[in-house]
Amino acid sequence: MSIAPPTSTDEVPQAAAPEPKSRGPWAPLRPLILRLHFYAGLFVAPFVLIAAVTGFLYAGAFQAEKLLYSHELTVPAVGDAKLPISEQVDAARKAHPEGTVSAVRPSPEDDATTRVMLSGVEGVAATHTLAVFVDPYTGEVRGALEQYGSTGALPLRTWIDEFHRDLHLGENGRLYSEFAASWLWVIAAGGVALWFSRRRALRKVRGTSGRRRTLGLHGAVGVWAAAGFVFLSATGLTWSTYAGANVAELRTSLGQETPSVSAAASGGEHFGHDSASATGGDGEHGVGLDKILSAARAEGLGDPVEMVPPADASSAYVVRQVQRSWPEKQDAVAVDPATGEVTDVLRFADHPVLAKLTRWGVDLHTGVLFGLVNQLALMVLTLCLILLIVLGYRMWWQRGRGSSFGRPIPRGSWAQVPPYVLVPLMAGVAVVGYFIPLLGIPLAGFLLVDIVLGEIAHRRGRRTAV
Repeated sequence: MSIAPPTSTDEVPQAAAPEPKSRGPWAPLRPLILRLHFYAGLFVAPFVLIAAVTGFLYAGAFQAEKLLYSHELTVPAVGDAKLPISEQVDAARKAHPEGTVSAVRPSPEDDATTRVMLSGVEGVAATHTLAVFVDPYTGEVRGALEQYGSTGALPLRTWIDEFHRDLHLGENGRLYSEFAASWLWVIAAGGVALWFSRRRALRKVRGTSGRRRTLGLHGAVGVWAAAGFVFLSATGLTWSTYAGANVAELRTSLGQETPSVSAAASGGEHFGHDSASATGGDGEHGVGLDKILSAARAEGLGDPVEMVPPADASSAYVVRQVQRSWPEKQDAVAVDPATGEVTDVLRFADHPVLAKLTRWGVDLHTGVLFGLVNQLALMVLTLCLILLIVLGYRMWWQRGRGSSFGRPIPRGSWAQVPPYVLVPLMAGVAVVGYFIPLLGIPLAGFLLVDIVLGEIAHRRGRRTAV
């Protein structure tokens, strides 16, 4: 005669009395959630660990960048008055005549340099620009560095950013980070549910030892950090390959996509888009960068701003605020290059709600919304995630070495869930899996494997009983 495996999923010390059986749908759900939490943590954790380590490095890269590139980012001495922006751009072009000017960021602070971004430079990736740093008081070129992204990431942060995003493997590498983000919120939410389903006496850490102490630390840290993990997961998915595309499509269908200022010039004498016009030029090539900037200032666009030259002969300059720290400055205007008149104005205050939330969420995720405080919080959160993964593997090791605290969860636990709970649960999982395919596909695989292994174990048990 064989002894059936226990259906309770609480891992209780041998000396402790068993917990009372819970009632309602939670009783059969808990073994399923615990089994899912265990296997997800076991197989997804390596991907999450890489994302956590690289995320920690990225959060610290902001301050490291200021130290490493201080020569390029700052001026040796603050002067009495800044040169016209057109003269600063001319100085950059004399030092670096290669490529074309794709954007200009005038010095946003008294001790900061002006950035002139060049695209189409040989040796610089097509998605990157060469940023030329100019002293706004003297016109001295302080250096040139490759730059990426709207946050102005320089080589150090760019390398870490790309490592965090795709492991430097290109588009295929992005699947790793999307896989980690797709499962992080599931693991976190499942862990919280399991922790609070335990008796209060079994949650304590003090006075315990062995696997029970490890579990206590794992659960306590996880509960305190769970909200942060869900946030990182949700915001990370907004710009992922597959889930991000579904989110963008949903926002578009709801009329909540991020608007953009119209760059179509209206009237006036248009001109060809060449290097002379892009660098401000003189009257025959338009009103020049200085008047373009003055027109944007008149519309209330304070520093920091970025000036983007016309894309073609019928387009306008676009001047937009690029402050991503709180309070965010994201207003933008279009200015006719021939007349210097503002042809369109877009205020961040007028953006749809979901567009604002997406902007704030992404900036909080990347550590720019609240500056140093934001970056320190992200570093603490990633350290918590790393600790949880280490503790999780330690629990697995302790169980494998014959710990008296806990027994493995029986396979096929999902089959114990009553149909009135299982059917809507599976429907919800199908909907979520559709929008987050790197969650849905592996989850379907998990259920299939669990069904097969559960059936195999059940048949072996019946043969043993005979």
